Amino acid sequence: MRYGRKFVLPVFMASCLGGAMGDVGTMAAQEAATAQGAGSAEAVVRALYDLVTFPAGVTPDWDRARALFLPEAVVVLRTSRSETTVFSVEGWIQDFVTFIERSNVVATGFTERIVRTHSVEFGDIAQVWALYEAEIPGAGRPPQAGVDSFHLVRRDGDWVIASILNEIPTPDRPVPAVLREGG
Repeated sequence: MRYGRKFVLPVFMASCLGGAMGDVGTMAAQEAATAQGAGSAEAVVRALYDLVTFPAGVTPDWDRARALFLPEAVVVLRTSRSETTVFSVEGWIQDFVTFIERSNVVATGFTERIVRTHSVEFGDIAQVWALYEAEIPGAGRPPQAGVDSFHLVRRDGDWVIASILNEIPTPDRPVPAVLREGG
């Protein structure tokens, strides 16, 4: 999930249009509130993408997003062609807020839509890979593809995100086989 800085990919973490855009913010918040109890790590990941996808005039519910993470979680995002940046959850949120303000996406909304996932749960740990497309509606650019690798842990019966690693596919770095159609 990637959105910010040089807008390497018009994205975080955002990745699900969540059906009709009606009241997406409310729907995403409701889904996030129940995602941890939904029984799967992938449900938590989908809830996060839903939370960072929003229509014009709405912004993410950052308290709901925070609730999906361990307080000590780490987010590592591709921020340029040759660099990644390491964020705490609060740093990631602030970077996203800066992106929203700088790119004026409150006026346009923002979409991060999951294209495909690959999940593995083992005891109290899980890894969820997500191929996503991110875009600013009306920006005149095609959606930017990205790959997120989520690492989750079960705490008190609920899945929470321990880390997110982000990469952008290129001709020299294609989408991993497990996320390709028919892969």
